Amino acid sequence: MSWSQQMLKIVRQCNSFNQPESPRALCVPFFIKDQQVGLIIPEIIPKVISETDVFEVVRSKQDPTLIRKIKLTDDFDTVVKRTQTIREILEGWRKQDVHISLRGWRNELYSVKTFYHEATLLEMERSATSLFGVKQYGCHLNGFCKTSDGLSMWIGRRAKNKPTFPGKLDNIAAGGLSAGMTVKDCIVKECAEEASIPEHLAKEAKPVGSISYLYHSERGVFPETQFIFDLELPSTFTPQNADGEVSEFYLFKIEEVKEKIASGEFKPNCALVILDFLIRHGYISPDTEPYYLLFLQEIHSTLDFPFSS
Repeated sequence: MSWSQQMLKIVRQCNSFNQPESPRALCVPFFIKDQQVGLIIPEIIPKVISETDVFEVVRSKQDPTLIRKIKLTDDFDTVVKRTQTIREILEGWRKQDVHISLRGWRNELYSVKTFYHEATLLEMERSATSLFGVKQYGCHLNGFCKTSDGLSMWIGRRAKNKPTFPGKLDNIAAGGLSAGMTVKDCIVKECAEEASIPEHLAKEAKPVGSISYLYHSERGVFPETQFIFDLELPSTFTPQNADGEVSEFYLFKIEEVKEKIASGEFKPNCALVILDFLIRHGYISPDTEPYYLLFLQEIHSTLDFPFSS
């Protein structure tokens, strides 16, 4: 299999929810007020329905056995009320070991909203967001340096005790966007924790766009958008992990990085972040890469609701 074919396979792995064999037809739209904010996965629909004081089930008039949507009841009319109520339910599910995703409980809240620029409607425990298929946002940094023999990129290896993708290669710094945090604050925080990049240097990171994709796994549905930053690091700088989430760092030539992102050694979405870097910096050309347009299309998937149809 060629590099292009291997890379396309990984790109489509990150968009597996768009494939015919995905569970999308079994998911139920999740609403707060009159706005769709997610897709509830089939495994937890019975648990959601059982919470009759919290969730309202809207059924098809033609066929009452079909659920058109599930909405948070209008009794919960503030972000604080919604957040507290959902947290209590999720903590109960966690104790009951209702779903594998809740075993990775983070004590970290994500904002639930229809679009990034819209107001927050609910703050939800990070590990549960995939159960409700709500949009998740994060930040990733491409840390690179220029030497006499070309461009190189710093790559981290995820610690083996990480709950997701242990031991896989990763960007030099990356992390989820917690509720109430700005994108810039997030990348500066992750730079310090994951690579000991000093604040004055981290603040030089340039926002260069985003990637979006939509996948499913045994942990649920993940409509994700990653804000991407590029940072040219001094040739004398060597990253050091400070939070225990990275086991080691490597400085790879950009040509070697390109080969590795198609090999399966990387956490899949990190491979997409680097693919985006390679395209933006001209290391992948439309005249030589047969899947150039497919790559661009798949790493910028539309996540506007409803994406259940």
